[in-house]
This record gives sequence, C-alpha cells and structure tokens, in this order.
Amino acid sequence: MFGDEAGLPYQRPPLSKTFLKEGHPERLLFRNADFFAANGIEIQSNTPIASVSPSERSVTTERGNTYHFDHLVLATGTRNRQLPIPGFNAPNVFGMRTLEDASRIRDRLEMTSEIVVIGGGFIGLEFTAAAKQLGKKPTVVEAQDRLMARAVSEPVSEFFLAAHRRNGVDIRLRQTVLAVETDSSGNAFAVRLSTGERVFSDLILVAAGVVPNCELAYAAGLKIENGIAVDRTMLTSAPNISAVGDCVSFPLGDRRLRLESVQNAADQARCVARRLTGAVEPYDKLPWFWSDQGADKLQIAGLIEHADKLVAKRDDETGRLTVFGFSAERLCAVETVNRPGDHMAARKVLSASDGIMLADLEASHYRLKEVFRTVARP
Repeated sequence: MFGDEAGLPYQRPPLSKTFLKEGHPERLLFRNADFFAANGIEIQSNTPIASVSPSERSVTTERGNTYHFDHLVLATGTRNRQLPIPGFNAPNVFGMRTLEDASRIRDRLEMTSEIVVIGGGFIGLEFTAAAKQLGKKPTVVEAQDRLMARAVSEPVSEFFLAAHRRNGVDIRLRQTVLAVETDSSGNAFAVRLSTGERVFSDLILVAAGVVPNCELAYAAGLKIENGIAVDRTMLTSAPNISAVGDCVSFPLGDRRLRLESVQNAADQARCVARRLTGAVEPYDKLPWFWSDQGADKLQIAGLIEHADKLVAKRDDETGRLTVFGFSAERLCAVETVNRPGDHMAARKVLSASDGIMLADLEASHYRLKEVFRTVARP
C-alpha cells in the first residue's frame, strides 16, 4: 500500500470536527502497525507514485523504484480546489484535507480570534461549528444563495443557516472573496469581498470544494470522465486496474456519478475485494452521508439532488427535521436532522425496495419505521 502522507492510514472525517477540539491523532488510525504486520500488509508511507504502466503491470515511485503487480487499485482521492485570488498563499491561509493540515490549523487556533471560512459546504460548516465551540469568531463567505447547495435540499440549508446564525456565526451568502490582504510580513489579516467590504481575520480556511486526483490514471491512458471512469464492478478501462473512492466516476442506475463519501469509498473497496477473491457483484449500494455541525447532526440516505418533489416534516419544539425526496412520486432520498432513528429506517426502506411511493408514505403519516415493516414483510 503506497501513500504520499507519512504514517499509518487514518480517518479523515474527524479532522474538521473532534480532532480540532480534542487532538489525539492516534485515535484517528484505522489500525495500528501490528495489525498490518500480522496480516502481511506492507505500508509504504511518504512514497508518492510517479507513474503507472498498465502494459508492464508496474508502478514507479518518485524515488525511482519500480514495483510490479498482478492487480492495481487506485484510491487517489481528491485535493482541495485552489482559488485564483491574490494572497491565497499566505501562511495563515489553510485548506483542510490531511492530518498535517488539521494539526497546523489546530496549533494556529490557539493564537486566533477572528476567522474567515471561504465556502459553506460540509467541511467549512463543520470547521465553523468547532471553531465557535472553541470561542472563536468565524465569518462564512458562500458564493451560492444557500448553504451546502450542492448536497442538500433547501429546507436543510435553511435549517442550518438559522442554526449557525443563532449560534453567533456571521454568514454571508451570494458573496465571493476577491482578494486576501496581507501585511508587511506576508500574513493575511483580511479578505476583500465582492461587495467591497473587508472582513478582518487571523486565520482563513478555504473550503471551496475538491477536484479528483486523476493525473496518474490519465497519464497511464485510463478513461477519465469526471474522475477515473469504472464499470459496475469498479474496473477501469485497463483489465488489471481497479479504482475506488472519491476519485472515481461510476454507473449507478441510469446515471454516472462521482461521490465524496466514506460509505461510498468503503463499499466500493469491498466490491473490488470480493471480485478479486471470486465473487463478482455489481456495485449498487445506497449512498448515505452525514455531517456533525455543533449540536446538530445531519444524515442523508439516497441522493436528494435527483428529487423533483420535497416534503419537509419539522418539529420546532425539538429542533428535528426530516425531508423526504421523491422522483416521479417514488421515494429517492431522505434527509434528517437530529433524527438518527429516521435515518436508519430510511436506509432500510430505500435499500429494501425501489417501490416506496408518495402515497405509501402519506398513508403511514410519514412514519418510516411503519413503512419499513410493510416492505420487509415476506
């Protein structure tokens, strides 16, 4: 297993949440070194791959060492989108992608009071909530007209906009950062917005999306289509190379998708492992996602972007929300906030049948557990 970071494989989702508040990098590890040694897995950390040769069945590292393979799996992930704005490279302008990024940000937070977050997606808002809990003063600048616009429905965007503002976060929608202003030592001290306003800051986090790492695959002659293109079993256009995770575009139903999700990466890896050990199955797992933002937990089952009709059920007393998404009257996604039971029921309902109709849910008064008992009945 080759990776360009130092150390053992670790979990990324906590970087923007619990790690910022608590530290403890050892808690991020998937497994300790003894596990890999006991299972015959060699870890080549801090060893970027420079090239891949499908015909020679080999990879060459940046140090010039060549290794041969029977089968290769590319899990190259994504990298942060770079913004073409002046001052972007100031030392106190950060991205959040690696443990090293998060550690540097955590160290800097100790001497920081005012923060600007560029981007109102999952990472930006998770970081914002964590920073607020640490007593900081964050301002979020989002170019779209609502938060998390690429990933969630309008009712969920409105819920989190209100929640963050109630918590004292300054959120600027429909605004962009034109420049990062720096002092005589090169450190950023403010951003200049498209409105002409300046927002002062000791630390700037850029969370403006990611792009898939496809360069190795492209140079190797593999098909690229919004990511490394794979078939329904995660096989690339080369018969001895598979690809999984955020870097991959894959067919699901009648669409080709690229998803940035822990669930998606893990389930695709299992699909490849089964194929390589003799159990060939098409990848058809239900996508699901989550985001912890302060006291609020967002969970999504299915793809809400495919919905043409939404039904929102909100309990203002408890601060809970469920949004049902329908495509041609058929349930295709469920978003929940602070309703983990509904989320688990939604995953079961959407996985158990593709025939849950709007009328079925209306008849049950949108009780997902009741609907699941109906579809699970033999």
